Amino acid sequence: MKRTANGTTVFIGGSRSVSRLTREVKQRLDNIIAKGLTVLIGDANGADKAVQRHLADQQHARVVVFCMAGECRNNVGNWPTRSVVAPAGARGFAYYSTKDRAMGTEADYGLMLWDGSSRGTLTNVVDLVRQGKPVVVYVAPAKSFTTLRDPRELSEWLRKLDPGILPKVERNLHVATRAATPHPPPDMSLF
Repeated sequence: MKRTANGTTVFIGGSRSVSRLTREVKQRLDNIIAKGLTVLIGDANGADKAVQRHLADQQHARVVVFCMAGECRNNVGNWPTRSVVAPAGARGFAYYSTKDRAMGTEADYGLMLWDGSSRGTLTNVVDLVRQGKPVVVYVAPAKSFTTLRDPRELSEWLRKLDPGILPKVERNLHVATRAATPHPPPDMSLF
């Protein structure tokens, strides 16, 4: 992957039900643009498409859209794409989460727009933190941001959530045995 001048990439993702961006989310995106970060984003409707629309409106060129098997559902800015192939027989969540894991592996940071119930977005949050990658989570119902840098912060945050969603997330994480990638201390002023 071609890196930005400062070498930093951010995986931006979110729930399909988050289709409108608040002023605060747009400000975070504008900070990412101003810092010249490369954005890795999926092609789904909802948060992916809304973020793509904002990035295109701001004429941000440093974007890579990840798609499944070469078919992009949304690429608002006509940016370069990355085709991800799912394991044989993968369907539904397992199929599309392959692309999310690829973005998470390549990214240095994450920005997730969560509706408070999407297991896919929450899985991305947990996966990024387990890899040692800081993630900023926007919780749409509360209109609040939380920064999670390490497993301790993640655990504290997860304890505040509906306990019914956690087993679903654990089932979807296929990274339990993967060691966290060491990273330098993060500059959380990025967004």
